[in-house]
Amino acid sequence: MQEKRIPLRKCLGCGEMIGKKGAVRIVRSKEGEISLDLTGKKAGRGAYICHDAECFAMVRKAHRLEKALKCAVPDEIYDIIEKELSSDQ
Repeated sequence: MQEKRIPLRKCLGCGEMIGKKGAVRIVRSKEGEISLDLTGKKAGRGAYICHDAECFAMVRKAHRLEKALKCAVPDEIYDIIEKELSSDQ
C-alpha cells in the first residue's frame, strides 16, 4: 500500500522543512489584510512558522514575515502570533 505524502513547508525562522499541520500559517489576502490561518485553507499569500518561540523571535527581529508576505506587518499581528504560539505550549 502506498504511503500518504505529507505536505512540507519551510519555517521562516529556522529554515527547517516541517509538516503543514505542525506550523502556524500567516496569510495576506488580495485586499492586503494579514491574518492567522489556523485551518490552512484561506486564500492568499502564506508564510509558515513552526511552534517555537525562538523561531518566532528570529522572524520578528529580522522582519522575515514582511519579506515573505511582501508588505508591512503591524505589531498587532506579531502579538497575535506570539499569543498563539504561547498557548500551544
